[in-house]
Amino acid sequence: MSSKLRELVADLISFPMPTVAAITGHACAAGLIFAFCHDYIVMRKDRGFLYMSETDIGLKIPAWFIAVISCKIGDAKVRRDVVLKAKKLKAKQALEKGAVELGEKLVKNGWNGQVYGENRKQLYREILDKLGVDETTDDVNNVAIATSKM
Repeated sequence: MSSKLRELVADLISFPMPTVAAITGHACAAGLIFAFCHDYIVMRKDRGFLYMSETDIGLKIPAWFIAVISCKIGDAKVRRDVVLKAKKLKAKQALEKGAVELGEKLVKNGWNGQVYGENRKQLYREILDKLGVDETTDDVNNVAIATSKM
């Protein structure tokens, strides 16, 4: 599953147009990473939260997960709380802490998709570089390298 998720993340980051994740409930662990791989996140105000559960359940977080989190949560204290304290962020908190930006009116911008995709790949180069390695699997020699099909 890890290699499939990494391939999906590589494709999302390389996609030639803005992407929006709509969170109607909880986004936990890989679900949080999947949401963070979008350009914008829209959440319901009345339910759900963002949650990196690995610390609570005793799992090591892959380096590429940390790369995604670091690109999306700029505030080091908030990043520490999400990763090391497994802090759950509700929509209002996530917006206030900079973990979420609400995307609106993207279509009206008329951006060139190819240019947008190339710029996004450069912005998230660190993530793309780390996708080729997953140190959390038992057999590191048999882990497939994740690359974008875009």
